[in-house]
Amino acid sequence: MKRNFPKLVLITIISVAFIVRLYKINNPVADWHSWRQADTSAVTRNFIKKGINIFYSQYDDLSNIASGKDNPQGYRFVEFPLYNALTAILDKIFSQLKFSVEIWGRLVSIFASLVSIYLLYLIVKQFLNKEIALLTAFFFSFLPFNIFYSRAILPEPLMIACSLAMFWFFVRWIEKNSKLKTQNSKSQRKAQNYLIYGLALAFASITLLIKPFTVFLFIPILYLVVKKKGFKGLFSFPVILFFGCSVVPFILWRLWISQFPQGVPAWQWLLNGDGIRFKGAFFYWLFGERLGKLILGYWGLPLLFLGILIKFKKENLFFYWWGIAMLVYVSVVATGNVKHDYYQIITIPIICVFLAKGAYFLLTKGKELFSFVACCLLLVACCLFMLAFSWYGVRSFYWINRPEIVEAGQVANEILPKNAKVIAPYGGDTAFLYQINRQGWPIGFEIEDKIKKGATHYVSINPQDPEPKELSARYKVIKKTDKFIIIDLTQPKESENLKIRQAAASVKF
Repeated sequence: MKRNFPKLVLITIISVAFIVRLYKINNPVADWHSWRQADTSAVTRNFIKKGINIFYSQYDDLSNIASGKDNPQGYRFVEFPLYNALTAILDKIFSQLKFSVEIWGRLVSIFASLVSIYLLYLIVKQFLNKEIALLTAFFFSFLPFNIFYSRAILPEPLMIACSLAMFWFFVRWIEKNSKLKTQNSKSQRKAQNYLIYGLALAFASITLLIKPFTVFLFIPILYLVVKKKGFKGLFSFPVILFFGCSVVPFILWRLWISQFPQGVPAWQWLLNGDGIRFKGAFFYWLFGERLGKLILGYWGLPLLFLGILIKFKKENLFFYWWGIAMLVYVSVVATGNVKHDYYQIITIPIICVFLAKGAYFLLTKGKELFSFVACCLLLVACCLFMLAFSWYGVRSFYWINRPEIVEAGQVANEILPKNAKVIAPYGGDTAFLYQINRQGWPIGFEIEDKIKKGATHYVSINPQDPEPKELSARYKVIKKTDKFIIIDLTQPKESENLKIRQAAASVKF
């Protein structure tokens, strides 16, 4: 029983982690970062509608907002659409369950997160011990910030799972610590090592395809190579092959999508587009608002600092180089990290490792300085306040602040033709367009130009604004309430038709 106790604890943690991630799983895509979730889910929805073609992924936005070029086909080339393809495949296989595409997307994120919990446990157990590994699994499972993003419709949870799989298989390969080593023949062990190496390479390639910024995770892998084989190991054939082949699929993907510049959003601004790197606002937002407040709820900081400062005998520098890699990442991708808090999802695993180290130190070594009871009470207080204060900041992520876009979208989806192209002004945010379930433009202005490009309908949640009022005077209004208005741009009113006929009659041949 004692031998199986860690497994039972891990199973319990993973089970409860699954349950808490089901919170508001049926929310419409109108919560925090709904624009990014809508773009991701729209690709999946189009895979379901039109068939899965990972080389021509499409979403709802036809505008030039993302890339600076008109995008009449609605191409969407950001991350390699593996997450979307998996979601669409599950929807087709289990179509009898009648789950919405949004629920399937969240379930894929959730299960990827559960896999991450297990892999993180294995990695920490390899370098430290089972107790710290369980504590790491606990923190990763229940940090409110991570709970939200582990069930969001984003490719990041899948990216985390693949990156941890890359770490785990690479560690097993370079350490050659297979459990079957003693009972298998030399040829079997060799074949197994090839398999483990191949899996590490495959997950490295997939990780880069999903998010190219994960290239920074190669830093701790380089450390493992140097530690095991010295600097000359960096120039060994397997290591060169690993790093070389892992980037080949990403390079091929970038060459392919470069043929469709209208579907590739501008990304250079993410690095330091507003010059914020290493300025006061950079440190405030990343280390104050995000790390201190949202992720750790203030009270997790002592555990984090303890975990960084305390180094255990068995531990090498792998986790420290992992932490350094994340500091390099947020520094290089400065503007992206400051603008969007979901860019910090990649840092959560190593943060949880250091939290676990700090907590373990309090429980085992803290009694040398203080009483064991005091250490336990301090740990409980830190954990409870951390989770409570973090939740206080994260709870608003689940809120639907503009329910009218959902209501208007449902009505428009019911009454508009399936091939309609819609102008749905929402400040360039595609969340409203997504609710309508049609391709179109998430911004108004230059309506006549958009009509020439194929716009057939106009939907607004601000019917008293000048633009919808002016359009409603010229075109047929299909539906109007105090919350929204739907206008048919293909049916001018009689006065407008008269103007058109008069203009045509005045033309001299």
